[in-house]
Amino acid sequence: MIVIVDYGRGNLRSVEKAFEKLGYKAMVSSHPEEIVSADKLVLPGVGAFGDCMENLKSYGLIESVLEFIKSGKPFLGICLGLQLLFSESEEYGPVKGLNVIPGRVVRFPKGLKVPHMGWNTVEVVSNNPLFDGIDNNSFFYFVHSYYVVPNDRDVISAVTDYGVKFVSAIWKENIFATQFHPEKSQKVGLKFLDNFGKLKI
Repeated sequence: MIVIVDYGRGNLRSVEKAFEKLGYKAMVSSHPEEIVSADKLVLPGVGAFGDCMENLKSYGLIESVLEFIKSGKPFLGICLGLQLLFSESEEYGPVKGLNVIPGRVVRFPKGLKVPHMGWNTVEVVSNNPLFDGIDNNSFFYFVHSYYVVPNDRDVISAVTDYGVKFVSAIWKENIFATQFHPEKSQKVGLKFLDNFGKLKI
């Protein structure tokens, strides 16, 4: 069972429908026990970093998400679900994050149109299994004004150029996360989610 974390933020139904289209059992849940016992967990997110952290806290889900990640089972963060893994964000902040991946979330430099919205290429820079069968520099769909800066460059799985070259995907052990929206990225996005569904760790 793939569980998609419901904390009042994120395009949950579209993520659920994408997995169902691929033939996987998926459910949206805000129950800590269902999150911890999931086979795979997806943390999506849309909106402001601080609001999302506050919602995770008020829903009582921070501990269960962290417990799941520590279990070693496959975890996927999408968009803000990537950013929340980091130590802190400068969005209306600094605001503390989950601190699973040491590093910061920063705004695109002045002079660039934000949000960065639409299709852009993703350059894979590590042997990330979720990109198996996907051509390098394929187009994925983005909507964001901030991006992650990990302290450890080894977690960087893919990068994208938008005036600056920013991290568009990370991978560390059982933790996978993307700045782009695979559920909105048509065939390549479905292939990415299918690779996550098939993942065995």
